Amino acid sequence: MKAEYRANRTRAKIHGTAERPRLTVKISNLHITAQIIDDDAKKTLAYATTVGSKLKGTKTEKCAEIGKEIAAKAKKAKVSKVVFDRGANAYAGRLSALADAARKEGLEF
Repeated sequence: MKAEYRANRTRAKIHGTAERPRLTVKISNLHITAQIIDDDAKKTLAYATTVGSKLKGTKTEKCAEIGKEIAAKAKKAKVSKVVFDRGANAYAGRLSALADAARKEGLEF
């Protein structure tokens, strides 16, 4: 219940536009998913997930790989700047690894 309140509080301040779409991250017990969303057009511009992939390693390493992948897909979609939506997650550990990997690949936020 508290996580929902925290996620809603975070998302109330964040809105993705065509110039700066929203990068949202979902980390579950098994998988990591990242999406770049244009809230004005209500479209997903890029999507990366570990579901169905053969990634090996710890979840932190998987997050770093998803960060690289989402940044590469963002370049294909001609997106260079995003607004980071961490949802209910604290910006530490796995989420930080994903964000750092995306920044190293050229995504700005």
